[in-house]
Amino acid sequence: MPELAEPGSPARDLRMPVLGLAAWAGGLAALLLPTAGLLAAFGAVALGGWLLSRRIGGAAVLAWLLLAVAVAVCALLRGEVLAASPVTEAADRQAVATLEARVTMDPRLRDGRHGPYVVLRAQVTTLTARGASHRLGAPVLVVAEPEWRQVPIGSLIRFTGRLDAADGPDLAAIVRARSAPEVLERPAWHWRVSTRIRESLRRSVAHTGPGPSTLVPSLVVGDDEGMPEELADDFRATGLTHLLAVSGTNLTIVVGSMLIVARWSGVRGRGFYIVGAVGIVGFVVLCRGEPSALRAATMGAVALIAMGRNGRERGTRALGAAMVGLLLVEPWLATNLAFVLSVLATGGILFLAPVWRDAMMRWLPRWLAETIAVPAAAQITVTPVIAGISGQVSLVAVAANLIAGPAVAPATVLGLVAGLLGVFWPTGAALLGSLAGWSGGWIIGIAHRGAALPMAAVEWQVGAVAMLLLTALCVLIALATPHLLGRRDTGLAVMALTCVLVAVPLPTVLPSAWPPAGWTVVACDVGQGDGYVLRVGERAAVVIDAGPEPGPVDRCLRRLGINQVPVLMLTHFHADHVRGLAGVLRGREVGEIWVTGYAEPAENAGWVAETAAAHDVAVRVPDYGESARIGAATLQVVAPRSGVVRTAGGAESGPNNASLVLYAERDGVRMLFTGDIEPAGQGDLAAAIPTLDIDLLTVPHHGSARQDVDFLLSLGAGIALVSAGENNYGHPDPGVLAALVAAGVEVYVTRDAGSVAVAPGEQGLRVVGDG
Repeated sequence: MPELAEPGSPARDLRMPVLGLAAWAGGLAALLLPTAGLLAAFGAVALGGWLLSRRIGGAAVLAWLLLAVAVAVCALLRGEVLAASPVTEAADRQAVATLEARVTMDPRLRDGRHGPYVVLRAQVTTLTARGASHRLGAPVLVVAEPEWRQVPIGSLIRFTGRLDAADGPDLAAIVRARSAPEVLERPAWHWRVSTRIRESLRRSVAHTGPGPSTLVPSLVVGDDEGMPEELADDFRATGLTHLLAVSGTNLTIVVGSMLIVARWSGVRGRGFYIVGAVGIVGFVVLCRGEPSALRAATMGAVALIAMGRNGRERGTRALGAAMVGLLLVEPWLATNLAFVLSVLATGGILFLAPVWRDAMMRWLPRWLAETIAVPAAAQITVTPVIAGISGQVSLVAVAANLIAGPAVAPATVLGLVAGLLGVFWPTGAALLGSLAGWSGGWIIGIAHRGAALPMAAVEWQVGAVAMLLLTALCVLIALATPHLLGRRDTGLAVMALTCVLVAVPLPTVLPSAWPPAGWTVVACDVGQGDGYVLRVGERAAVVIDAGPEPGPVDRCLRRLGINQVPVLMLTHFHADHVRGLAGVLRGREVGEIWVTGYAEPAENAGWVAETAAAHDVAVRVPDYGESARIGAATLQVVAPRSGVVRTAGGAESGPNNASLVLYAERDGVRMLFTGDIEPAGQGDLAAAIPTLDIDLLTVPHHGSARQDVDFLLSLGAGIALVSAGENNYGHPDPGVLAALVAAGVEVYVTRDAGSVAVAPGEQGLRVVGDG
């Protein structure tokens, strides 16, 4: 924790932070504005600079302008170099080429719609296409088969792939590998040593359970591979996400611990600086030298400087210098969210925390005032950015960081020592790993309990007006906090009010127009996936599919006040229907999970079984025609018929046509939840129940073009819900929607309307979206 300024310290020198902001402005202008806009912006800045120079000083303003121009020019030149690269040209024509490349990132396994795949970054050194070879240096993102996971970082490889246009300013292309990698050169010694330590770290904590065994490596070196999705979402809801990535906090703890040991050992003078330098370099290598590690190392160094003598002034200057240096080396950081969060959090600690601490010291001891001020100041400065990313504002972030904070350093330091020791003495490393895992378990417990609170986080729109309002609110809070916390009565009142807001669900305090009273069914906005909720009681519902990730479906169920799920039906095992399972299970009583008998993709089916077992929830395949009365609703499984799975249209259609289809009725409203059945599955359903008649239809397969439109229209539904987000599949298909609308069906798409609720009205059903 940085050493905050003493009360009554003189005003600090802001010249370096202002230079950092000028550099940042130059990078943003170059990356976000067209050429004409860029010239106009610099013209306006020059005019404003000339006017300011008459009051501030011409030299200072000239330095701001020159630095902004320097960063902008760096960004533009590097962009031009990438644009003119043979790799970019090959990507523009989607060429197939043979590449030699140096791997610069550990391969990471990802779950895709069609199965797992690997992504990694590499620096192309040779490109061979159309009989011509080019020697160059161009960064690319490689997408490959799972066997690429074994490719070591730092190795030189040769492979064949198809090049596509890049989706970021720091990449020349995306390469989709078509062959296995041929290793031409092993990694350098430092990469091999780094790999051994990281592997040793994972082994030393492997016995501590799925949570701690992934959290500790994340704390030490930012290695979050295998992190349970439910845990990651808990960390997001409680403002602890910074612990799951390489950050300045990691370096501050690791190198700070080294410096403490060095001082205890009698190291002084230059030796002290050498220890710090070795620690920083070792941290960067251990974290694989990625841009995120370099950023974290730089910001961590700022924190270390702020912890030293005259930390207030030196830390402020160091922050400005760090911004300038990073942006000149990597101008892309100007739009990098991790960089933005690091700068804002560090700035909050340096500028706001001392003022807040001084105010609370009037009635609190210094150590407690400082413990509260540091995480609170960091959180208030990053709140608008985090809300823009996640669409929510955490109300428990400060408290969660306060309570979890004491366990972060032990988990990090013990984990690092375990990783180093495990190279030579695995038994001793396992003992230290147990202690690190215990500390990690404490953090996980805080995240889990904090996320389970009724108002751990509130939804926030990400539009321009909403974000400006939130930013203004944060500024107002930052200005008002010293006055509110400076007195015991108002300070305790603010803390008590915060506790009430967190513990009491918002609808009981401030009624909301959504969901509408008496709602029957809701299509949750889970992105590109399915997540439907059928209300069967006051706080109980049957859930049909869980979407592609836990967060959206969990937030939707929280807004609906659902804490009991007698039945969770997963129509089939594609990721966009099952990978949000943990979000439904979180903090709720789930009776049982119904699944299709067609267990493909197998990895998703196995994952569902493991996740359900971990929560002690039974999983079963309901019989065809099985019916049940659950609360206010009657359910019946109407597809697939036993043994009927059609694969017309390719292997992808097998799981789709094996989707469980549910007929439900509540209060006279007849509904059909169709999963992803395609024409073959729809034909089987039509043949089995030719007289099927409903009021509400969930359009199969996110409204894709693969529909038997005549069958859909024959159902007689007056309302059709389509669950689809931004995607590259063409969902929903405009032709399908047009056919439904032309037949008089009211169609609602979650991508456009947000979460959609259907409720009884005076003249039939009414539909209310929250978008």
